[in-house]
Amino acid sequence: MKPLWKLLRSHLSVAQTVGFALAGVVGMTVVLTALQAYRDVMPIFRAPDSFVHGDYLVLSKRVGTLQTFGLGGGGFSEEELRDLRKQPFVREVGTFVPADYRVKGSVSAGGVGFSTYLFFESVPDRFLDVETEAWRFDPAQREIPIIIPRNYLNLYNFGFARSQGLPQISEGLFRRVTLDVELSGAGRSEHFRGRIVGLSNRLNTILVPESFIRWSNERFGSGSGAKDPLRVIVETEGPADERLAAYLSGKGYEAEGEAPDDGRAARLVRLAASAVAGVGLVFSVMSFYMLLLSIFLLLQKESRKLENLLLLGYRPGRIALPYVSLTLGLNLAVWCGALLLGGVIRARYLPLLETMQEGYSPAGVALTMLCGLVLALLLTALNAAAIRRRIGRLGIRKE
Repeated sequence: MKPLWKLLRSHLSVAQTVGFALAGVVGMTVVLTALQAYRDVMPIFRAPDSFVHGDYLVLSKRVGTLQTFGLGGGGFSEEELRDLRKQPFVREVGTFVPADYRVKGSVSAGGVGFSTYLFFESVPDRFLDVETEAWRFDPAQREIPIIIPRNYLNLYNFGFARSQGLPQISEGLFRRVTLDVELSGAGRSEHFRGRIVGLSNRLNTILVPESFIRWSNERFGSGSGAKDPLRVIVETEGPADERLAAYLSGKGYEAEGEAPDDGRAARLVRLAASAVAGVGLVFSVMSFYMLLLSIFLLLQKESRKLENLLLLGYRPGRIALPYVSLTLGLNLAVWCGALLLGGVIRARYLPLLETMQEGYSPAGVALTMLCGLVLALLLTALNAAAIRRRIGRLGIRKE
């Protein structure tokens, strides 16, 4: 085996080897970084409170003249809800259940106290974009978990607090604020403690658990019976669906705010990652051919000696072993270099992703490492097959 290694080293070009290694590292780094970046970004898209989440729409009916004078219900009937659920672009429909009593909340901040009338609503838990274990109500504890819109905090920090000379409140501190909540109705009035357990980006209303709404409506409500819901929340296949816009227009329904288009955003990220990975694969293929060409040149220079070795009884596989070992070592070195360089790039963009979502947790790197190893072994196998075939042809030509 030593003569074979000596033969390989005698004509091995350092410049060509370095060129292959650089091209290979660049190509595999681009491929693995694109794959890992895509996996790191997708949790932001899939999170319940994702800023790009747009599959949920809050619908209501247009307010007409009759409603202005207190005539007409303006709610969604059971038949209308069934028709909405049957639409092919609708996944699920949930209704808002409002509090049927008076709610007054008071709070003190910076030595200044203020109070205001509030309103409570509830929606099915599956439509919430806040995950918290505190989202439950126990009448014995007299504590109401509350989710409020995130823009309420912004209104306080950048509007009310500044005009009143009050300190601004961070999100963490805001969640520790407790409210004195007074519920009045049906001839009774009781006080509860309200605790903010989350901030919603999706729903622009003050939310409490469904169990609390049912309990409090029975205790403080007017008892006038069930009413048609005035608002519904709809999970759709995609807000950009033309059928959805036509359906809402035809029914006279209105959607709160602009319908975001996270479906297109997710597809754009997927397309960008695929394009970048494609460029990396091009570099990897180029490095593969560079290495293969270098080894073929070596074989061509040493063709006479290799033919003699074949005549002496050396099998093509044994002669090819040093060249295959060289490609294996180089491809594994390229894999390691790509992992190191990809890790440096990942350390740069992860802090940016962490600022986009509270409690962000990046994807693991095991799959990316495995894909890189598979790519390195695949390129080695292709090189090995080509080298063995080339040496085998030398034996046939000699005969």
